[in-house]
Order: sequence, then C-alpha cells, then structure tokens
Amino acid sequence: MSADEQATLLDVLRGDLGLRATRFGCGLEQCGACMVLIDGEPAYACSRLISTLPGRQVVTIEGLAADGSLAPLQQAFLAEQAGQCGFCLSGILISAKALLDRNPAPSRAEIAAALDHNLCRCGAHNRIIRAIERAASARSGAPA
Repeated sequence: MSADEQATLLDVLRGDLGLRATRFGCGLEQCGACMVLIDGEPAYACSRLISTLPGRQVVTIEGLAADGSLAPLQQAFLAEQAGQCGFCLSGILISAKALLDRNPAPSRAEIAAALDHNLCRCGAHNRIIRAIERAASARSGAPA
C-alpha cells in the first residue's frame, strides 16, 4: 500500500485499510476516540501523519483480539456492561491497554488519570473504571 505522506494515520486506517473501529471524533486531539498504540504508547491517530510512522508498530482496537477471541480487557468491558453508545470505547480500551501494560495493578486514581484524555458523554465512567479494575484483577489472578 502506498499512502500520501500527508495523510493522517486515521485516514489510512479507516479509508485505505478498512479498519473502522478507530473513530473520528473531533480531529483536534481532544476527545480520544481516535487513540491507537504506537510502539505501545497511546497516540492520537487523527493528527499523526503517516509519514512519521515508518518502522513504528501501530496497534488498533482490532489488534487487541487474538485468534478470533476477545482480549481479557475487552471481555471485562462486556462483563461490566461498560459501553453505552460505544463511540468512545475503542479509544478508552486503547488507553486502558497501555495503562495495564505499564502498570498491571493501577489504583482508581491512576485509571482515571490514564483516561483523562478520553471523552465519554454517556455516563458509563464508573462501569469503565470497574471493567479496567476487573481486567487488572484477572491479570493478577485475584478474584474480580
């Protein structure tokens, strides 16, 4: 695939690659709906130029599942019914994955801080935090 080097990562993901779970929200790095992992760190895909990415690993929400099975983090979100409209969830799941990868047992305050750049207007915040706590507990083997 050859993309215009001035194209954004989000445009390439959605338009050229057909990976549509990463959302366009504001286009201004303010809502977090477009979050992806770049080399394991959450990043805004709406403003990241594709020309800045050679040699970098990009993981979208589609990349969290493996072998047709949801990742434990995704399963925890389902178990806690953490989604309402779902528009923001791909970005929130990406931010949560990055958090749990660097801190497998975060506190509620650390979870809230990690999600600070993700905007959710549904009011599912408590369920989202519980889902991340559940996923952290599952990783550590503690009961959820």
